Amino acid sequence: MAAWTLIPDKLDDEEHKPARFGAFLTTLIAFFLVEMGDKTQVATIALGARFHDVIAVTTGTTLGMMLANVPAVFLGHEVLKYVPLKVVRMIAASLFLIIGLWVLAQTAGLMGV
Repeated sequence: MAAWTLIPDKLDDEEHKPARFGAFLTTLIAFFLVEMGDKTQVATIALGARFHDVIAVTTGTTLGMMLANVPAVFLGHEVLKYVPLKVVRMIAASLFLIIGLWVLAQTAGLMGV
């Protein structure tokens, strides 16, 4: 993952047409596909089954995700005004590498290696 992060996306370096259906619908579909089956969706399903209130559970889940994600989107936008994308890629790749090595070291420790 660390090495893959260093490879720039083609859209980062080229002019590109706006998404056919706009940013909102594109993001909605992308998040739905990427988040499918993660802990948030499993928790939402469990809450929906327990409380039998689709509107309240959907509203709570949506607001919770927005509270978690909107600040990150705005912060990321502000960071890119001052920090080149190449530097962001290098930092992200380094973090992926460090976390990966850390997990490997913990796994090796658990296995008695």
